[in-house]
Amino acid sequence: MFTWEFATDPYPAYAWLREHAPVHRTKLPSGVEAWLVTRYADAKQALADQRLSKNPAHHDEPAHAKGKTGIPGERKAELMTHLLNIDPPDHTRLRRLVSKAFTPRRVAEFASRVQELTDDLIDRFAEKGEADLIHEFAFPLPIYAICDLLGVPREDQDDFRDWAGMMIRHGGGPRGGVARSVKKMRGYLADLIHRKREALPAEPGPGEDLISGLIRASDHGEHLTENEAAAMAFILLFAGFETTVNLIGNGTYALLTHPEQRARLQNSLAAGETALLETGVEELLRYDGPVELATWRFATQPLTVGGQDIAPGDPVLVVLAAADRDPARFADPDTLDLSRRDNQHLGYGHGIHYCLGAPLARLEGQTALATLLTRLPDLRLAADPADLRWRGGLIMRGLRTLPVEFTPRQG
Repeated sequence: MFTWEFATDPYPAYAWLREHAPVHRTKLPSGVEAWLVTRYADAKQALADQRLSKNPAHHDEPAHAKGKTGIPGERKAELMTHLLNIDPPDHTRLRRLVSKAFTPRRVAEFASRVQELTDDLIDRFAEKGEADLIHEFAFPLPIYAICDLLGVPREDQDDFRDWAGMMIRHGGGPRGGVARSVKKMRGYLADLIHRKREALPAEPGPGEDLISGLIRASDHGEHLTENEAAAMAFILLFAGFETTVNLIGNGTYALLTHPEQRARLQNSLAAGETALLETGVEELLRYDGPVELATWRFATQPLTVGGQDIAPGDPVLVVLAAADRDPARFADPDTLDLSRRDNQHLGYGHGIHYCLGAPLARLEGQTALATLLTRLPDLRLAADPADLRWRGGLIMRGLRTLPVEFTPRQG
């Protein structure tokens, strides 16, 4: 496991684990040992089990594993107090504050901006007849969208794009590059929070940005510290962009390598229908989703998952990619079926840590795929699938590049 060959297609290995060792202890490339949970029923139980804490303080970690279970640099940058690292009651309080930014109404109001960003990015390469859809489309779209939502000024958003680019490269960048980018982002967010607090109007205006909303909540007795505000903005950016990069990249790749399904979707879009687009994005999340393993959990007391006893302090990683291909839950799980209805996938998690930004990610995924297939109808791969490389990293699953060709079109 965790070789380049495995990263290209992990699903046969996950099928073997589901059948022979559904809760399996393994040593990760970092040296940390953890339990991998691969069956759907066990995964759903583990994701909702309150005895599995998100707080790394519960990790019974040996010295060599210190700090290797989270985002590089987040400890030193004092960015640990975010939703992926805390439990109730702090988690409940912080999630309540941030959830206001992701209501269906707020996301619907943001739809026109997502469409504008999508069209603008396609305009930049439409006349060339070729593009790398990761670097020219899937990567910048969610970065600019989440920056707009947070309230990062347009003139600063390219800095965020550079820092995020380093973070998404994982092992492909210079040594320590991720931690340095996290530190720069932390410094910028602290300064931005200070500037927004100084200029905050007495009453919120329509569509107030998220950072201003966090400051306002803090100033009105919700007890949100500046560290918490910075950590929250950081994790919304970090969790809110790479998942969507991979949703768009993996989803486009799956459609290009399944021409019958892609043709069904294009015909549906041409007829002005949206139902297949909506079920299709859910199926792409299940079939080859952006998050391969759920983020870290740590046992706080003895428990049993899938017949396996787990000791206090042990790390547990729920393998979403394996659970979402479990034949005990999904009919023909290795088949891509955009019209699949019974599709309670775990791509955005389950329980109290269900992804807060899922409505925005769905909007971005649906908009990106529909616009690509409509504006560039003869879109095709410009490389042999065997030559494509997937990014290293434990949690996320995404392509490094996605070269495509199409008939050049006027913007």
